[in-house]
Amino acid sequence: MDNQPTDEALAYTLQNNAAPDTLRALVERHHAALLGFLFRMTGGDLALAEDLTQDAFLRMLDHIDQYAYPRPFKSWLYTIATNLARDYFKSAESRRTVELYDDSASTDPPDDDVLTSEETAYVVAALKRLPIHQRETVILRYYQELSLAEIADALHIPLGTVKSRLSLGLKQLRGELTRELS
Repeated sequence: MDNQPTDEALAYTLQNNAAPDTLRALVERHHAALLGFLFRMTGGDLALAEDLTQDAFLRMLDHIDQYAYPRPFKSWLYTIATNLARDYFKSAESRRTVELYDDSASTDPPDDDVLTSEETAYVVAALKRLPIHQRETVILRYYQELSLAEIADALHIPLGTVKSRLSLGLKQLRGELTRELS
């Protein structure tokens, strides 16, 4: 039996005691997955994903007093990361940068061992063409393995909206991949 404290218990402890070990445990547990999520959200821009990941943990620490125990910590953290990615894409500077983004500069996702680099490039390119609300839902479900309820919590949307976005996103993603691989 695992005697490790839950993420929720660690977050609660962090709220009441700024112990470096508690923060380190949360970062170690979630860094790779959060980086992978943001890598996909940014269309394969590893440097940007790393910056957003760091920003997400800093914002988490700055706003740990707003974490409502026993809300699932993972969905709360992904809310922060999703909002950072959305904010980035809303800015005028990022719109210009995204338009000028060179797909050939993309690197493999940090935690993607299943797909070949060519297949990964197709998936990243196809994900990049999805509307952001569908992209974030697909990534949270299939790459981050959040439940539908956790996604609804992270994105602050009804469960039915999660299902709809997921269905539409998968349909469009299949179409994009079919065209890409034909």
